[in-house]
Amino acid sequence: MTLSADRLLSLALERLHTARPELRARRDLSGTEALRAFRAELTGDAPADEAVAVVVIGTLDLFPWVRETCVFTSSLTPEDAQAWRRSLTRTVYLAGSPARLQDRFSFDHVAPDGATAWLGPAPAAASTGLRRLLKSFDGRRVVAGLPATTVVIPPGPEPGHRPPVHRAVHLTTDGVTLTDALVHLNHLLAEAVMDRLILPGDRLTVRCVPQLDDSAGTFAALRIDTATDAPDRLHAFAGLTQEIPDAVPHHR
Repeated sequence: MTLSADRLLSLALERLHTARPELRARRDLSGTEALRAFRAELTGDAPADEAVAVVVIGTLDLFPWVRETCVFTSSLTPEDAQAWRRSLTRTVYLAGSPARLQDRFSFDHVAPDGATAWLGPAPAAASTGLRRLLKSFDGRRVVAGLPATTVVIPPGPEPGHRPPVHRAVHLTTDGVTLTDALVHLNHLLAEAVMDRLILPGDRLTVRCVPQLDDSAGTFAALRIDTATDAPDRLHAFAGLTQEIPDAVPHHR
């Protein structure tokens, strides 16, 4: 997969058309400017009926969070997954203690260590109380220096339709904050689970790299957004590779 400007635009449009098939007939999204204008419409407050997921973060360890994001998405019903995808897997990140909130809010998934919890995806109105109670997660430090680490997606109650595979997740770190990383990885991983590129039992080796390019390998999926320093240019912030040889760094 060549990371040319035309290729990035094509993949960004493909993502929108997968989430909103009706856009092909109703809207011109043939260029970067039209794409950017439409995406700008989705950055404000979510409509009350639009599906939103909420993640409450007590303490954050990026690698277990990657695993639990996949577990959470795997647990969704087809109807909930479709609704979330229509909102382009919109997610809100809040700072708080899941343990202290469990008596007041019914989380849909809680990490085994209790450090993070997920609510939804559900119409935005359903999480208004939680979002008003907690502040946004503040992850302004730049991501850098994390060693390559492999996480295992726990087997689900039903086996997948193929044997488990090993893939790599590449996350760019140049100027990327921890909050940016959560956003980019969440979109990449959630949609890859929906596309069955990631299934229970799979292993993901997470690698932090300065930039994504062809030398990283062949990608099965990419997270594409406007470049931080050039809003008129698209940039690949994270990528999920095709299957890779079975060489495993330390597990989390």
